[in-house]
Amino acid sequence: MTVIDIALIIASYLLGSISSAIIVCKILGLPDPRSGGSGNPGATNVLRLGGKKAALVTLAGDFLKGLIPVLVAVAMEVDDTVLALVAAAAFLGHLFPIFFGFKGGKGVATALGVLMGIAWQVGLAVIATWIVVAVITRYSSLSAIIGSVLSPLYMHLLVGSEVLVGMNVILSAILLWRHRGNISRLLRGTESKIGSKKSG
Repeated sequence: MTVIDIALIIASYLLGSISSAIIVCKILGLPDPRSGGSGNPGATNVLRLGGKKAALVTLAGDFLKGLIPVLVAVAMEVDDTVLALVAAAAFLGHLFPIFFGFKGGKGVATALGVLMGIAWQVGLAVIATWIVVAVITRYSSLSAIIGSVLSPLYMHLLVGSEVLVGMNVILSAILLWRHRGNISRLLRGTESKIGSKKSG
């Protein structure tokens, strides 16, 4: 691994550490998403606090900070190990941002950006999975969970790299852990559905 590779990994973490939710809420004069709503600095909570436009900007920011460093790594033609580390660094930066007290979001949009950067086919497969599950169940969290669980399979079938599949498995496991509250509510039948007024 070269100095450039290490610098790229560090830069990916720092980019991931830029919290779109906190910045968007601050610019728009909305409550801090870490203390308002569900307390999660992510697009879903920004939707509760500031509406669709604020949430879309947040979602785009979270997606891009996963996509951009991976695309840079791909353009630099790094090997799969470095690419996996760049992807993981961007994702972990979102979850544990150094600039915001290591309190980040759940990582769904950033993980999707990472997957889309590695192989757009994998990203589209995850999006399709989310849409199908959401239409059937109307649970956003369940859609994200199932898409996350299936993403390593998509990576295996469409990319085949053991290193990247292994990275995907780790990201998926972390996403499941971050959604443990949602999983608990789903099992109890108290999770909010898409379009419901009560926040989940």
